[in-house]
Amino acid sequence: MIKLLNRVIIALAVIAVMGSANAKTLKVETHFTASSPNGEVAAQFAKNVEEFSGGTLKIQMFYSSSVSGKSAEVFNSAQSGIIDCDMTGAGYQTGKNAAFQFAGDVMGGYDTPYQQYDFLKYPGAQKAVDNLYNKYGMTLIGWWIPGHESLISSVPIPTVASIKDFKFRSPPGMESMIFADLGAKPIVMDFGEVPTALQTGLIDGADYSSLATNTAGGHYEKNKYATYPGFHSMPADHLTCNTKVWKGLKAHERGAMKAGIEIAGRTITSLVERKNAEAVKELNAAGVTLHDWSKADRAKFRKSALKAWETWKTKSPEAAQLIEMHKAYMKANGIL
Repeated sequence: MIKLLNRVIIALAVIAVMGSANAKTLKVETHFTASSPNGEVAAQFAKNVEEFSGGTLKIQMFYSSSVSGKSAEVFNSAQSGIIDCDMTGAGYQTGKNAAFQFAGDVMGGYDTPYQQYDFLKYPGAQKAVDNLYNKYGMTLIGWWIPGHESLISSVPIPTVASIKDFKFRSPPGMESMIFADLGAKPIVMDFGEVPTALQTGLIDGADYSSLATNTAGGHYEKNKYATYPGFHSMPADHLTCNTKVWKGLKAHERGAMKAGIEIAGRTITSLVERKNAEAVKELNAAGVTLHDWSKADRAKFRKSALKAWETWKTKSPEAAQLIEMHKAYMKANGIL
């Protein structure tokens, strides 16, 4: 029995060594910094994929959009084969197809990340999202959703009325439309340009990331106001790979990728919840004011968001399909 056990152990070791020697490496790029909570989870994702694949698949992570230069270009780099997979977010690709807005950040939509994770299980939802990505030579592997974002501000923004003329960084897509409708002055700016713009006073504030990530980046040292808990934006960061690359993986390697991003999703959601709680204590001690918008103000924001959804439906057939699917899912689950 002992001899048999030793043989099994040796055989497994040989398989692991062979797998490692013949390992395939995927180049994956994200816009997050390596030191951010998101970057830490991305690093663990890479380790998990290698382990889950038995060593036949490795992930080489590139942080801060270091290959592509800009967050919005990472998708294009994966499309063209410069890298293999994009780990940014669908919202950056609304210029290609408006439907990407609703494969990423459903503005004014979900109350928790878990609601949005479950959307993909709604009949027809996964297929609709898959068809969108496949149209551009890419395959969606999964979402990882940190949670609601918090605005960074150098001026008080306690209500809807207070954001009139608020000059802030906005990501591309529907957000600019909603905030402009409410009187703000959104400026579309790449993720990587935000820190300098905040430091120099080029903008009054920014939609950047979660309270925890904003705090870790030192963005509240000069900007003493924030919205928390968040309400306006909850982007689903995606992992999407070049379809040819994805089809070239073995079945167990594709399984390792899917398992890896699912774990990354649940990890980042719970991690950011915990980090946000820590950030609240740190910011309170530093004299930062946290604005928790009232139900009435949140309702005004959602009303403006829903108006934008209707406009967005006219932008492409895929956008109309996804918006109606989100609405059906939300109504079925009492969210909308």
